[in-house]
Amino acid sequence: MLWSDAIQLALRAIVGQRLRSFLTLLGIAVGIAAVILLTSIGEGIHRYVLGEFSQFGTNVVGVHPGKTKTGGAALSGFPSSARPLTLEDAEALKRIPNVIAVTPSVNGNAEVAGNGRTRRVAVFGVGPAMPLVFKGKVRSGQFLPEDDATSARALVVLGATLKREIFGSENALGARLRIGTLQFRVIGVMEPKGQFLGIDLDDSAFIPAARALELFNRDGVNEINVAAAEGVPATSVVVAVKSLMIARHGREDFTIVSQEEMLSTLSNILGVLTMAVGALGGISLLVGGVGIVTIMTIAVTERTNEIGLLVALGARRRTILGLFLGEAVALAAIGGLIGLVLGMGLAQLITLALPALPVHTPLSFVLLAEVLAMSIGLLAGVLPARNAARLDPVEALRTE
Repeated sequence: MLWSDAIQLALRAIVGQRLRSFLTLLGIAVGIAAVILLTSIGEGIHRYVLGEFSQFGTNVVGVHPGKTKTGGAALSGFPSSARPLTLEDAEALKRIPNVIAVTPSVNGNAEVAGNGRTRRVAVFGVGPAMPLVFKGKVRSGQFLPEDDATSARALVVLGATLKREIFGSENALGARLRIGTLQFRVIGVMEPKGQFLGIDLDDSAFIPAARALELFNRDGVNEINVAAAEGVPATSVVVAVKSLMIARHGREDFTIVSQEEMLSTLSNILGVLTMAVGALGGISLLVGGVGIVTIMTIAVTERTNEIGLLVALGARRRTILGLFLGEAVALAAIGGLIGLVLGMGLAQLITLALPALPVHTPLSFVLLAEVLAMSIGLLAGVLPARNAARLDPVEALRTE
């Protein structure tokens, strides 16, 4: 039998029972739509989270006080027996080969008062190289100058939101601000950075790390961030940082985390979650597969005479097998296409209705979903098609 004739027979069988065929492929369509929609949301969140972290660069290595495997790095505000990281440690790390910038970080929250207004914001004690490490830009004025790390001047750079809330459209450069109990002079305003996982990065103030230690009454910095040159493997920088810190502290009482390693781990976790969410949608596909098995079994029973006649006319049993398998695959493929259109359409509607929810449908997901639908149709049609091919032609012709 020619392939064209086999395809025509399969299509005629599907069209001959329109309602039954529609209900069968609807089960596959709903399953594919669920898989496409859920994986699109999962992939969108995956890309969004990685994009949020990547905006600070991928060549950053962070050094934190305390050894993770023996108790973990100290959380800000909680007491810890770990030896603190110092500004001298940060200065020493600048001498490592392939390191282009280093900045200590002292994080806290304080009240900022100036121009007759008061606002409580995040205050970051950093070094002059902070914009280079975290890819920040100054909109007006300048960033913190190169001062003696232990006795830096009382200068402050404002985030875009903080500047607007305190000074409005007025020029903030040269103005005096009170942060906590200390007085500072404004020397710059940062370019807007936007939000990071719901946190407004622009509603903040940047002061020298030494002044932040005084402001928050701390002995050591929260972390030291090291930026490596582009193209340099993060592992080589981690090894050098570890060697230097052990030499300074006498033991490994710190934790090193590279941005590259963190992004890789985070990507793997989000990838697994996306696949898990897609697998939940795949349960609907199993229901659709059961529907195909049921319908094809009924079709074999109803078309016993036709099968007997084909065999009597010389059709091979593998031809009969191919006919019923083709019909099952055709049902699943058509249902899969309908599901793809439905799933992608719903994803676009969600994007329009909820712009804040990231949704992304890669082409690979679309192709994989259609292949999956056809595979389910093939597997679901094997048993009924095998039973049809095994029918005795004489007995089949006698069947009414």
